[in-house]
Amino acid sequence: MYGVLRYYSMYGHVEKLAEEIKKGASSVEGVEAQLWQVPETLPEEVLGKMSAPPKSDVPIIKPSELAEADGFVLGFPTRFGMMAAQFKAFLDATGSLWRTQQLAGKPAGIFFSTGSQGGGQETTALTAITQLVHHGMIFVPIGYTFGAGMFEMEKVKGGSPYGAGTFAGDGSRQPSELELEQAFHQGKYIAAITKKLKGAA
Repeated sequence: MYGVLRYYSMYGHVEKLAEEIKKGASSVEGVEAQLWQVPETLPEEVLGKMSAPPKSDVPIIKPSELAEADGFVLGFPTRFGMMAAQFKAFLDATGSLWRTQQLAGKPAGIFFSTGSQGGGQETTALTAITQLVHHGMIFVPIGYTFGAGMFEMEKVKGGSPYGAGTFAGDGSRQPSELELEQAFHQGKYIAAITKKLKGAA
């Protein structure tokens, strides 16, 4: 079974979550998880002015490659309560997959990063679900399967029943240990569901 984690990360927060999600997915026997980045749309000059670090060497995915996967976990930072334009631009290029419904019936989860606690930890997921719906994909939220970690009140923690998440603040805050544990859980959880669906097909 082959699963794809595709993401966009400007400052590295989403990428750190993606790495943990991959570990979680890979911990399920028989699952091969692969990390992919979506293409950057901003010119280098603009990224430099935004103090964005260089991109990692994770390969860039093409829309046509999505059809090969049995399941997906999609990650992106928030821009005004919705996914970043770079990820939306990538999804806008999946028209041929939509016309043929090649992604229909495949499970997909969502994870995200926001600048603040009120910055879109739930609205980002809610507005992203429309993309899955038009492709006929099956949205797989984590619900409260992460257990006690979902109810942590003493520490700042991103994420929601929709998926794993982190708070970036001004960019200096990195995902906490608990946020990374939730990301690992999400990867393992979705991989197990994808495996069940694949086996029942």
